[in-house]
Amino acid sequence: MTALILQARLDSSRLPQKTMLPLGGKPLIFRVMEALKNIHADIFVLACPEDSYKTFEPLAKEGGFEIAAGSKHDVLARYCDVIRVYKPERIIRATGDNPFVFADAANLLHEEASVLHADYAGYACIPHGAGIESVKAEALLKAEKEASLPAEREHVCPYLYHHPETFSLHRPLPPLKWQHPEVRITVDTMEDYTKAQRLYDALNTGVIHPAFGEMIIKCHKELFS
Repeated sequence: MTALILQARLDSSRLPQKTMLPLGGKPLIFRVMEALKNIHADIFVLACPEDSYKTFEPLAKEGGFEIAAGSKHDVLARYCDVIRVYKPERIIRATGDNPFVFADAANLLHEEASVLHADYAGYACIPHGAGIESVKAEALLKAEKEASLPAEREHVCPYLYHHPETFSLHRPLPPLKWQHPEVRITVDTMEDYTKAQRLYDALNTGVIHPAFGEMIIKCHKELFS
C-alpha cells in the first residue's frame, strides 16, 4: 500500500498563513491537495501540527484527505506517526506550498522507486516546487530511531540521502521535458504567490490541466520569460 502524506502548517516566517491564501477561489492548501489527487496512491493524509488541525480539518475532508496531527517541529516523527496508523509499505512525501506539483512525474518516479525497492527516490533538475519524494516506510522508521540533527528531523528525508552506505537511493534525472531547474513554481514568498495566481488562472482558462509537467512549464515560460 502507498500513502501520500502531505505536510502542511499555518505559520510561515516568510509568508504567514500562506496555506490559507486564496488561489482560484480556494485556499492554497486545497489546490495542493487537488493536484496531489492526480498521483496514484491508496490513501491520502494531511499531516499537520496540532495548532493547525481545526483549520485544516474541513479542507482535508473536502479534498478527500485523511488528517493527522503530530509534532510541530519534528516532521519526521509526524510522518512516522502516520505510518504507524496506516501501515503503508511506501510513502509519497509532498509539501503544502506546491500547488503545481507534476503528477505525471510523481507517478513515474514512484513506479521506478517501487520496482527498484529504493529506500529513497527523488528527481534532480526539475522545477522548484514540482517534485515529490518516494520513500520506503521502513526506511523512515529507521531514520526516526537514528536521526539526531534538527535538520534531519525537520525536513524528513535528509538522514536517508546523507547515508548512502545504509540506504538505497534513486536520484535520477527526469525525462528532458521536465528538466527545467530554472523554473520556480513553489509558494514561499509574496512574489511567488503573485506569480502562482497568474499561473493558476492561465492554466485554468483553457484545456490545460494544472497537474501535468510539460504543460505547466510551457505556460510558465509564456507568462514569465
